[in-house]
Amino acid sequence: MIANTPRPRVAILAIDGLFDLGFASILDTMSIANELNREPIYELEVVGLQKKVVSQRGSIIPTVRAKWDETPDIVVVPALGAKSPEALVPALAARPVVAACELLRAWGAGGATIAAACTGTFVLATSGLLDGHRATTTWWLAPLFRERFPDTELDDGNMIVASAPFVTAGAALAHLDLALWLIRRQSPSLAALTARYLMIDTRPSQAAFAIPDHLMHDDDLVRRFESWVRKNLVDRFSLEEAAKKIGASPRTLQRKVQNVLGKSPIAFVQDLRVERAIHLIRTSNDSMDTIAERVGYADAVTLRTLLRKKTGRGVRELRAADSERAR
Repeated sequence: MIANTPRPRVAILAIDGLFDLGFASILDTMSIANELNREPIYELEVVGLQKKVVSQRGSIIPTVRAKWDETPDIVVVPALGAKSPEALVPALAARPVVAACELLRAWGAGGATIAAACTGTFVLATSGLLDGHRATTTWWLAPLFRERFPDTELDDGNMIVASAPFVTAGAALAHLDLALWLIRRQSPSLAALTARYLMIDTRPSQAAFAIPDHLMHDDDLVRRFESWVRKNLVDRFSLEEAAKKIGASPRTLQRKVQNVLGKSPIAFVQDLRVERAIHLIRTSNDSMDTIAERVGYADAVTLRTLLRKKTGRGVRELRAADSERAR
């Protein structure tokens, strides 16, 4: 446990329309760590630009009025409740977020470490503070993030990305991972103990949870490419043939997929094959050689390597996890 030392001040920035579960995850996880240590490791405050905010679910959250000229050591921006581009884009332009961005810029200039999770990363990026930095975000909104913030290097495969003085976390329950990351800065052993109390597994990547056909984008060329790939998944992939079939040049297809999805066409094909393979692993008793053939690979070795690379799990772990959930 940590001895009684000066405690960093953590301001959890509450914004109207925040995601209830994300906010509670940050606050409760860090509060539990304080209790487990007996002497609090962080001084926690829920701050806002008014005396209270209203969450997405209508909960009224009392706040401490934020002081522009008193910079916290750490600021945490929980997610907004908006989960789709149609809801998120207007939310980012609304007055609560605009005011929050001004406050974040002031506190950033004052030297605060600023953390954000899920759609809270969009708030932080809207402030301009993430320009020139690496970040992650909620996986299904990665195309929108790339479109809106081209000056931020998006690494949406990772659950946590630190790019001093900023740290960002992925989708929804990555709020837990972010809270544990902050606790680990003070005490790795306390972070491990807190994770055990909450029964949280280590999840360095969110790739295992991503579903390629749920990526939210409105690019017609990329949609046509995805549709063509799914229909021809068992065949050997050729960029030239794919481009010809959807009416584009290979160079245009390469550029579009990279700009929208943040990966090359062949990497996206691999994602779709892994997605199909995971479905077959979970819903059939087929051998790995059979599954590999059904998703376009000549042998199971290549597929096993990709599964481990993309999800961080092997075949046995994937099947064991499903068996455990079914009990």
